[in-house]
Amino acid sequence: MQFLVQNHSSRYARRQILSWATALCGVHSLVRAQEDATFSTDVRVVNVLATVRDQQGHIIRDLAQTNFSVSENGRPQAIRYFSRESDLPLTLGLMVDTSMSQQRVMDAERGASLRFLDQVLREAKDHVFIMQFDMAVRTSQELTSSRRKLEEALAFVDTPTRQELRNQYGGGTLLYDAVVEASKQVMKNQSGRKALIVLSDGVDTGSETTLPDATEAAVRTDTLIYSILFSDPGFYGGPLFGRMGESGGRKALMRLSRETGGGFFEVSKKQTIDDVFAILEEELRSQYSLGYVSDIPLHIAEFRKIQLTVNQKGWTVQSRDRYWAHH
Repeated sequence: MQFLVQNHSSRYARRQILSWATALCGVHSLVRAQEDATFSTDVRVVNVLATVRDQQGHIIRDLAQTNFSVSENGRPQAIRYFSRESDLPLTLGLMVDTSMSQQRVMDAERGASLRFLDQVLREAKDHVFIMQFDMAVRTSQELTSSRRKLEEALAFVDTPTRQELRNQYGGGTLLYDAVVEASKQVMKNQSGRKALIVLSDGVDTGSETTLPDATEAAVRTDTLIYSILFSDPGFYGGPLFGRMGESGGRKALMRLSRETGGGFFEVSKKQTIDDVFAILEEELRSQYSLGYVSDIPLHIAEFRKIQLTVNQKGWTVQSRDRYWAHH
């Protein structure tokens, strides 16, 4: 009888120990789950790149996080991350319009592009690809940090030959298709600072996609577009048509830049393409990077409005005004 009682007691003790062990494992699992949730990859940081200018248009470089405020769909958000971008890596896409309307300005574009890349590219940090577009869209150079490869590729970026023109099928300037392809095929797979530099008169003839498609593709991939209007007004056959084409092209390039948070520039007698590239270089090295985690629940994938401001009256902030919220 005593043996049975002892045996029963020992079995009871073992059950208690197992019960406590199970409970402890459960607590440990719960804690581990909570820790995993804290570092969940579902938390998406919304990054905003910004350039700030004073009333005279001068770039301001010495602002602090406390100078900025950001809201999403009108709701204030807490800025969690802040840095000045002068030294962070950069992914650039040089998009060159090689349609026949650019034939007489092509040499100037090539030379200025070479000088720009020579000044901007840091071979240990930055990456650049070159894409040209006319009646087709072609990648002249894949992403690389090699200045030599970029220079060699640029040397062959040119308008179509007579044979290519004779064999032409379809449109003549696939600007929008080029922006969509660069955004979806290249920039989508990159992180950090990303920008397309578009050298064109802005006139699109023949793209399967539209201007809204192009801006949306860039916004979805967090890509800035810097447009450089470089036109040959005499190409379009008379002052009236030339002005009409130039005006429509200007509006398209301005929209691409404005909606993505980039900048718009125009080559003129007073401002050469080298001058434009110098301004662009300064802007790329004077950006602020801000990040926040939205406190608005995500039920469906959608575009959300961003408003970034500074606490200095009269100063302007150049940044994107929306982003694509998705899981």
